Amino acid sequence: MKNKKDIVQRTYLFALHVIKFVRLLPRETASFVLGKQLAASGTSVAANIEEAQGAFSKDDFVYKMQTAYKEALETNLWLRLVRDAEIVKNDEIERLIRESVELKKILASIVKRSKEGNRV
Repeated sequence: MKNKKDIVQRTYLFALHVIKFVRLLPRETASFVLGKQLAASGTSVAANIEEAQGAFSKDDFVYKMQTAYKEALETNLWLRLVRDAEIVKNDEIERLIRESVELKKILASIVKRSKEGNRV
């Protein structure tokens, strides 16, 4: 990753794609429940990254990044459930799952380096 702006932009775009994806889910109870959870966690990743940019301390920064990481984990769960329940079958769900995995890895690395004293 080139700089901290990359993760800010990447998570913003991820949240945007999650919102657009949720809007296309079928109008049924399972889709509504999973879509609501997916939209909440998928946008929360970006929201916590934004908040981390204004952290008051290293501990505050690490906390926000850890929260973003946990939200990325949760988002990955909801995406896999939508796919495996066969609510949708398309390339977009697979792309979102891959991106959620990549974000988890990036955020885990940021948290680890930040705890070691090398703020990103």
